[in-house]
Amino acid sequence: MQAGIDRRGLAGTAGTFAIWGVVPVYWHLLKLVPSFQIMAHRVVWSALLVVGWLLLRDGLGWLRRLASQPRALPALALSSVLLAFNWGLYIWAVNAGHVVETSLGYFINPLVNVVLGVLVLHERLRRLQWIAVGCAAAGVAWLTWSAGSPPWIALGLAGSFGLYGLVRKLVAVDPVAGLGLESLYLFLPALGYVLWAELGHGGGFTGDWGLGIGLLLVFGGAVTAVPLIGFAYGVRRIPLSVVGLLQYIAPTLQLLLGVWFFREPFDASRALGFGAIWLGLAIYAGEGLWRSRRRAPAASGRAVG
Repeated sequence: MQAGIDRRGLAGTAGTFAIWGVVPVYWHLLKLVPSFQIMAHRVVWSALLVVGWLLLRDGLGWLRRLASQPRALPALALSSVLLAFNWGLYIWAVNAGHVVETSLGYFINPLVNVVLGVLVLHERLRRLQWIAVGCAAAGVAWLTWSAGSPPWIALGLAGSFGLYGLVRKLVAVDPVAGLGLESLYLFLPALGYVLWAELGHGGGFTGDWGLGIGLLLVFGGAVTAVPLIGFAYGVRRIPLSVVGLLQYIAPTLQLLLGVWFFREPFDASRALGFGAIWLGLAIYAGEGLWRSRRRAPAASGRAVG
């Protein structure tokens, strides 16, 4: 008999995606601060939280285990650069009025992961998966034609996060410990920039924005770190097929915010491009869910036998 889904894992994962879905509102509160400075503060304060939590949980054991894997050190250095690029582009896009396009990036990200699996890991796609990728490609092509240029923000977000996921897949490390080392790689450059900004170059604490902005910059570390820790907790306790469905909570909420809160345009032409991508996602998610349900009874039968 198949075990039920862990409720705490389900709640933690769904809550994480919900936070990621509404977080554009938080970064919008910091729109007066240059995006690069927001990103630097995000790195500094989230690094202190994540590394502090790891030290309390495990002392230096998590760092020694990573150091014992020679391939992990350069791989996590690369993934830290990809993560910083993704964070920086996302914050800039939100505060430049492109929330709808950021949602597009995270809608197409799962299919970018599929393409990377084929190109890099030599995975084979089933027929319905190829149809799903084709629908998404048609949607991006339509958006490019109708707008006169490719959706660079969406492609940049999807590509950077897809490559980040690929690097982390190739080096199997504890997700939170990996984030801790990535944070350490980024910490000193980010801290140097924050200190430079505070020393008379328009820093969040010493600038003209007031104490409230400074506190928002600090709390941005928790906004970054807590969902990541919650995701690492939840994703280990529920099936990946469920995670694959829950991940669409975030871009759906971002799209709704972009249209209804930030009042960004979403005309029929744009809806047609999104519709083709949504169709591809529905085919991809439905095919994966159908196969996982077919495998479950077979696995249960083998276990009983």
